[in-house]
Amino acid sequence: MGAEVDVTEFTREDRKRHRDKVRKGLDVLARMLTESRFDFERPMAGLEIELNLVDMDCQPAMRNAEVLAAIADPSFQTELGRFNIEINVDPRRLADFGFSDFEQSVRKSLNDADPRAKEIGAQLVMIGILPTLMPHHVTLDSVSENPRYSMLDQQIFAARGEDLEIIIDGVERLAMVSNTIMPEAACTSTQVHLQVSPDDFAGYWNAAEAIAGVQVALGANSPFLFGKQLVSESRIPLFEQSTDTRSDELKAQGVRPRVWFGERWITSIFDLFEENSRYFPALLPISSDEDPVAVLDQGGVPHLDELRLHNGTVYRWNRPVYDISDGTPHLRVENRVLPAGPTVVDTMANAAFFAGLVRALELVVRKLLPMAAEGLRQWEADEVEIGRLLDIIERRCLRTANGSTWQVAEVARREQAGASRQEALQGMLSSYLPHMHSNEPVHTWEVN
Repeated sequence: MGAEVDVTEFTREDRKRHRDKVRKGLDVLARMLTESRFDFERPMAGLEIELNLVDMDCQPAMRNAEVLAAIADPSFQTELGRFNIEINVDPRRLADFGFSDFEQSVRKSLNDADPRAKEIGAQLVMIGILPTLMPHHVTLDSVSENPRYSMLDQQIFAARGEDLEIIIDGVERLAMVSNTIMPEAACTSTQVHLQVSPDDFAGYWNAAEAIAGVQVALGANSPFLFGKQLVSESRIPLFEQSTDTRSDELKAQGVRPRVWFGERWITSIFDLFEENSRYFPALLPISSDEDPVAVLDQGGVPHLDELRLHNGTVYRWNRPVYDISDGTPHLRVENRVLPAGPTVVDTMANAAFFAGLVRALELVVRKLLPMAAEGLRQWEADEVEIGRLLDIIERRCLRTANGSTWQVAEVARREQAGASRQEALQGMLSSYLPHMHSNEPVHTWEVN
């Protein structure tokens, strides 16, 4: 979904050509997997973190284009909503203090970016759902200027044929109707990428599926949505519903949702790409002029643009990735279940827990922290980093504390002191921001 889109409408011929190119891309991927043409000798890890923008009163700031211009750092990119941006962290190995390197890089980027954003009246917030965001903030007027987002909105609603209904039952109940996918922009996530070999991909992906529930429980940071206290990680049901292309009748028929956990274990990365092409019609049927068969026959590396674009519009919680770096193809598991925040060090702890478990788990969900530690050793992570980051996970468990529990307790305290819900959410976010920048893990945060 990082590609630019300048098409305004698609013909039947566009859709047929795109489908044919996706199928040809699948055949080429199968050949590449058989011929072992992938880089995996020195596997890299990557990180993407989505951020919210607020003004000095902690209200959503619809100014991502201006903020990006002020930051002037290519690692920061636009996102769906005008109140969103994303930071893409350069990939690196987990060996040789890779997590600390990630942590220092993200902290430096945020420390450099936030003062520049403040010069134009905005602040960066790393949180799963912005607590002060309200329904009137997620209209078509707040879609980012990049045309691919408007096109995606149009195509999802063309496929759906009716307005979107979002219903989430939690501590309180949210029921709303939207004529745009913009409620999705409320979901701000952390995506962890692990490069793996073709032979090992299935084991890593299956393990990522097995631990997803544990990840969400440990890392929850999204209890409030549109002024309602819902569930600890409200981002999950919101994302599932806000990009649903299915009518009620298609749901009743068992048609798969585009935000999808999956329904079976796999034996190869090919299984996932094949499922995507069989189950999901293209939202953006854009085709390139590349002949991937000819490229492969000539010893080149095909881009497989159609396969990759289609894969980017099927929102698996654990997504397969085919990519090219320095002219060499590689495969990645992209883990998408984690919310942003609360701090950079909490984000690193979450990433370490994930990376360690999928390395060691092999579908046996028990004694998770020791297994995560052993998995990180297999990544050649340093013992000091292993102890420091997994200790954060352990202490969250012992204190039953994460970003979500702190947000809920802080809002409850303020409401008990007489604040309205909106006042309590704004006050909580004002307290959250300095905690976020302190980089002290969330289990140490006190409710004032």
